[in-house]
Amino acid sequence: MTSAPPPTAPTHRLQCVSVAVPLPAGSVPAVDPFDIEEIFPDVETGSVLPRRQSGSSPQGLAVTLVADYTLSTRAWLPSAAIVALLGESGVSSAGARTAVSRLARRGVLEGCRHGRHSSYRLTPAAATTLSVGGARIAAFAAPADSWDGAWTLVAFSLPKDQGTRRRALRGQLRWLGYAPLYDGLWVSPHAPGPRVEAELAAVSLGAMTVFRAHHVDVRAAAGRDPIAAWDVAAVARQYGAFVRNWEPLLPRIRSGKVTGAEAVRARTEVMDTYRRFPVLDPLLPIRLLPPGWPRERGREVFVAVYDGLAEPAQEHVRAVVARCAGDSPPGIRAHTVTELSACSDTAARS
Repeated sequence: MTSAPPPTAPTHRLQCVSVAVPLPAGSVPAVDPFDIEEIFPDVETGSVLPRRQSGSSPQGLAVTLVADYTLSTRAWLPSAAIVALLGESGVSSAGARTAVSRLARRGVLEGCRHGRHSSYRLTPAAATTLSVGGARIAAFAAPADSWDGAWTLVAFSLPKDQGTRRRALRGQLRWLGYAPLYDGLWVSPHAPGPRVEAELAAVSLGAMTVFRAHHVDVRAAAGRDPIAAWDVAAVARQYGAFVRNWEPLLPRIRSGKVTGAEAVRARTEVMDTYRRFPVLDPLLPIRLLPPGWPRERGREVFVAVYDGLAEPAQEHVRAVVARCAGDSPPGIRAHTVTELSACSDTAARS
């Protein structure tokens, strides 16, 4: 911490062209402030579905909470306010303090002390990473399904003694929407852009090759279609559970009956749950999915809850901060789903 007061502000043939990701000589992978397995432990590497399908980690809730109201401004929040707000989501005071402390040690939050009181805000790197994730959530399920039938394949080979790097690469692949068709062969229906290529190159140290290919059905009994990398039925069940859990709240939101702590808690938890779907279902092509795929309804419910509670949740967060700090500093504002799309540009300039 610094002493300054907080500022205000296989059996298938492949027809493909290699597009191996280069890595500049002598470069070192940048340290990402996010360990997706630690902060969001439901994203289990190497499995068909995330490990944990319910509940939220204190660190995950803390990151979601802070980002929901300060992502574009990186405003300082008193630690007492963060603890109080997490308490309203069922996190004990000790658990909340531990989560904040661990996030600070990881470089996700930075802190400062003013007398006996401490405040925290997102680090620039964390804000940028979260902004990219927020923009991805905002765009999720929005674009028209115009899949060209090609798959991106990432083939990698890392020694077994590099377990940490293997886990990091697999975790990053999950975060970027890939799934394991085989142990060292991950697939995605989308073409990789420059950002994806750069992130994979950094974490793999160049020990991989990326292909864009069309699947050729050789009618082998043991053949595996790329869509089998995802447990589609299980993903559909997750969508169904999400809709059943949050849809009953919509009439109360429309009538303005969800306010205060309940609004903040619901908004934090709906985001913490919904942000898993781009990993579970990275905009899989509709033509490969069962009829009535519930992605669109899931998004409708998410937007209705998240945006519908923005104003009352913002008022409550400001009130809690004012109670803990004596006033409510500027820069505390609830983002709507649409506004999340613009946060990545704002964070990059911070």
